[in-house]
Amino acid sequence: MRIFIAVAAQSSTAPEPAPARPETTRLAPSPTGALHLGNARTFLVNWAMARTRGWRVLCRIEDLDGPRVKPGAADDLLRTLEWLGLDWDGPVHVQSTELAPCERAMASLAERALAYPCELTRREIEEAASAPHEGPHTDSTESSRPGAVFPIDLRPALESRPFTDRATNWRLVVPDRAVAFDDAFAGARSFQVLEEAGDFVIWTKRGEPAYQLAVVVDDHRFGVTQVVRGDDLLPSAARQILLHEALGLAPIPAYTHLPLIVGEDGRRLAKRHGDTRLVRYRDEGVPPERVVGLLASWSGVCDAPEAMTSREFAERFRLDTMPRSERVCRAEDERWLLDTR
Repeated sequence: MRIFIAVAAQSSTAPEPAPARPETTRLAPSPTGALHLGNARTFLVNWAMARTRGWRVLCRIEDLDGPRVKPGAADDLLRTLEWLGLDWDGPVHVQSTELAPCERAMASLAERALAYPCELTRREIEEAASAPHEGPHTDSTESSRPGAVFPIDLRPALESRPFTDRATNWRLVVPDRAVAFDDAFAGARSFQVLEEAGDFVIWTKRGEPAYQLAVVVDDHRFGVTQVVRGDDLLPSAARQILLHEALGLAPIPAYTHLPLIVGEDGRRLAKRHGDTRLVRYRDEGVPPERVVGLLASWSGVCDAPEAMTSREFAERFRLDTMPRSERVCRAEDERWLLDTR
């Protein structure tokens, strides 16, 4: 009797609830070039949101862009982020050092007929895309943009396959439906990925996962729940949601897409607008507080640039007062940065 009572008491005891996982974001620079002022504004806002909301901050080097990766660039990126006053929790993760999780994800998709190999060249795809087509996925507008959409009629018969050929491109089978989500800054968004991109590449002929697959797998592995980045990547969010769903990965991160920093010609800030690399300003003796102050003026923290630390930026930043439109990097901004008297 005593044994029965003891067992019954033990079995009725509820297990301790698992500790809640903290909200987690990531800083994810790519070593294909140096950080410029536009990149820095996004990283700074992401970091400020995390530090004031109690999120963990991971740092991930996204180095799966093949020949565009520059030797030594990853170390330069980390030093530049630290110079700006940003930090992160735990060690830095380098994507290329552990591809096995992406290989397992690919094997699952291939086995369930949700991905297929594609040996077509870019030229063959462009020629097929620009040819006259009928059907709901290739209208006259799409046909006028060769290469913009992978034509649905190039998709092979869908069947279970082993993921053995790692030296060819593999594409995700994109469903014919809208992908809708609520962005914390950009608002409600909806994308027809099949019409806008077709079956997109998720594994490359270099024997590496493509950006979309690697991001989804690594975000899930490391518990990323908050993604903050530029709004040029809004279409990528829809593709990544499809991959989360196809792989059965939950929860899907919450997205916050920020307006870009552009040059005076209205195009995204780049080399064509001059040298706006942070390493250049650092080497010329510009204090990081001055760079942060300029980024603050672009982020609704202050009306005009004023020197401040990254911590001061975080204390004063509010997402709801951030400008909704693109911000222009002008010649007077450069002059303000360099005027360190």
